Amino acid sequence: MAERNRRDEDDADDRLDNEAIDDAVDDDADDVEDEPVSRGGTATVARTKADSADSRKARTETGRVGIFGRLARFFREVVAELRKVIWPTRKELLTYTAVVVVFVAVVLTIVAGLDFAFAKGVLWVFGGSS
Repeated sequence: MAERNRRDEDDADDRLDNEAIDDAVDDDADDVEDEPVSRGGTATVARTKADSADSRKARTETGRVGIFGRLARFFREVVAELRKVIWPTRKELLTYTAVVVVFVAVVLTIVAGLDFAFAKGVLWVFGGSS
């Protein structure tokens, strides 16, 4: 029972913190709507009043974002990150693939040669049947 009360107190504290952050962001959005907002990561996102209203709709009555809201945000962020990727051209892709295949073949040959040499050496030291 005490643990349940403790969780409820933590949830209430989290709710108060989130509301304070949302109020601060909403106040900033009134002044300059297109100013980028840093979220502590590498991406910078412009946030407007409409964005903050949409994010409030995704929240449940406890102040937390629901599972579908989190999934939708995750997929939006994935698409945004994929748009930032510099995709290689076909020629670059074939070149990189050839380099990797040649490198793997060289390393495979070296490892196979060392394996064969060590196997022969062990059989010579400990006396093999051949």
